[in-house]
Amino acid sequence: MDRIGKAIFLCLFVFISSSLSFSAPLQYQTLIVTSLPRPQTLSWASQQESELGAQPQSQNTLSLDLHHVDILSPAFNSTPESLFKLRLQRDGVRVKALSTLAAVTQTNVSARAVRGAPGFSSSVTSGLAQGSGEYFTRLGVGTPAKYVYMVLDTGSDVVWVQCSPCRRCYTQSDPVFNPKKSTSFLGVSCGSPLCRRLDSPGCNNRKKCLYQVSYGDGSFTVGEFSTETLTFRRTRVKNIALGCGHDNEGLFVGAAGLLGLGRGKLSFPTQAGRRFGQKFSYCLVDRSASSKPSSILFGESAVSRKAVFTPLLTNPKLDTFYYVGLNGISVGGVRVPGITASLFKLDAAGNGGVIVDSGTSVTRLTRPAYVALRNAFRIGASNLKRAPDFSLFDTCFDLSGKTEVKVPTVVLHFTGADVPLPASNYLIPVDSDGKFCFAFAGTMSGLSIIGNIQQQGFRVVFDLASNRVGFAPRSCA
Repeated sequence: MDRIGKAIFLCLFVFISSSLSFSAPLQYQTLIVTSLPRPQTLSWASQQESELGAQPQSQNTLSLDLHHVDILSPAFNSTPESLFKLRLQRDGVRVKALSTLAAVTQTNVSARAVRGAPGFSSSVTSGLAQGSGEYFTRLGVGTPAKYVYMVLDTGSDVVWVQCSPCRRCYTQSDPVFNPKKSTSFLGVSCGSPLCRRLDSPGCNNRKKCLYQVSYGDGSFTVGEFSTETLTFRRTRVKNIALGCGHDNEGLFVGAAGLLGLGRGKLSFPTQAGRRFGQKFSYCLVDRSASSKPSSILFGESAVSRKAVFTPLLTNPKLDTFYYVGLNGISVGGVRVPGITASLFKLDAAGNGGVIVDSGTSVTRLTRPAYVALRNAFRIGASNLKRAPDFSLFDTCFDLSGKTEVKVPTVVLHFTGADVPLPASNYLIPVDSDGKFCFAFAGTMSGLSIIGNIQQQGFRVVFDLASNRVGFAPRSCA
């Protein structure tokens, strides 16, 4: 065969091979068709169990069942559809806030908003109708411990709680914490190293350190910086730097404050790192109503043996967020063309990147990546009846009258870790009439965010000692 003949044969071989590859059957999985359920209520009995411990707990592993705290919201009696729409509205605000923080940090570090051994754990509570966060825990503040609901937030660092006397305080479910009634409360002096860890410290006329935390949605908290004891069931953690907020405004309705779980120097995991080996994990259960147990764990027991791990990346301009490397996405068992690591690259200036966030609901991908993913899913789901767009979702389906359907598989390819998603983590009900939507969205920001809808049912492990994040499927029990 001459050179031209060989070239023609090679071209035909490549064409036939690629055609066969393209036409190979896609991989599907079953989606159980459900509707938006009404959130469960939290009984006083179960609440007391959270505080006192329903059963004796070992010092190495503590766990509480999950309770939903939508009852804390004035919108609790709204329809499931209304609650879901409110959640999507909050989600948009949240994403804008995170993207703004990342963008400001790239240009001027000092201009950024103040961000916010034995194992122990507390229950994680899903709140559809809450303000600045989607998940909450109940823990004790002070000595004797006064139990309150606290927002869990991997996107902020400072731990704070509303304190009396309040100049301006929003409504919360429990009595406002009174530091004068706590024997373990201690104000921090202005010149102390702890005060200097704040991005924007202040000082009052008593030479006590003042803090302020501003969030991208306009919410803020201002007050005295202190150290205090936090109690998780019966496990006490002493000398945690805590903002005692006397002026608090914004979207915090229901919860008493915030437990910052970020990577920064004032976050709870960093402060208590020596005690629990710099390891924690959470499992976020069904977003509306579920009887499945869930927990946030600190200590060696937080690391699941089922987890696949991806290295944590460092943004030199912003230490709060948990950055990971996303290299591609598969739909139906086939890598989506055009979705490559370059679309998610975190550069030296702090631009771009992908973060894992507990407070964002819907995963946001840079616009080119999202469009490619959406189009691939539409092709794979062409057998399903399309429905009009809904809110930020542009790929929806009418599944009314069906009990289950086959949908293309979706796999997130992180560096060193492939994470297949359950069908219910990417095709979700948006009403009670059988309308389902593809639960991803595009963003014009350079920052991509892995949201909690996609994390649902996984135990997400933050192993800071080994600088990695892990995903363990079906590990919430």
